[in-house]
Amino acid sequence: MRVLAIETASEACSIALFDGEAIVAHDHRLIGRGHAEALVPMIAALPDKGRANRILVSLGPGSFTGVRIGLAAARALGFAWGGEVLAYPTLALAAAQAQHIQPAQPVTICMNGGHGEWFVADFGADGLPQGQAASLTPDEARARKSHPLVAGNRAAALAALRADQAITAIDLLPDATSVRFLNPRLLTHNLAPIYGRGPDATPLAQQGRP
Repeated sequence: MRVLAIETASEACSIALFDGEAIVAHDHRLIGRGHAEALVPMIAALPDKGRANRILVSLGPGSFTGVRIGLAAARALGFAWGGEVLAYPTLALAAAQAQHIQPAQPVTICMNGGHGEWFVADFGADGLPQGQAASLTPDEARARKSHPLVAGNRAAALAALRADQAITAIDLLPDATSVRFLNPRLLTHNLAPIYGRGPDATPLAQQGRP
């Protein structure tokens, strides 16, 4: 079975094409913004234009735009190819990456959120979530208990704030090649995005009128 993995919820735009367990090709770019312009050409550059029997796509939390772009592309390709589309939580992918580096350890994920906040979530040694992810200010994250292993692109910042606790920090962004490390129980047919926090803009209908 060929599997195409799409990860667009963070500052990285990341894709990987698998044939069984083997990685056929992958592309991982730190782009910040511009997922809409980058994603489709990246997929088109893969062997057979990335055609796969199954598509795995990120649900977030992360960039509102990035999450929507990834899900839209996965739905469109799944329809065009007649393939199965499954999704996974982005923070769980980051946890799977960290636990591939430091096996059999629980991990706290700490990654960029919005408006200066961080997405923070705990995962057990089995890679499954321990409670809900939260969008926290750095001060709130500092006051929150975490595992001794912390990963994500704000892991080092959290470790610096937690001088009272010995923390091993792994700096990483979600990489599509790591979907093979995900606990299969995290894959879902439910493609509803996980935003993790409210939208930045207030809809006009909800705004007060002068």
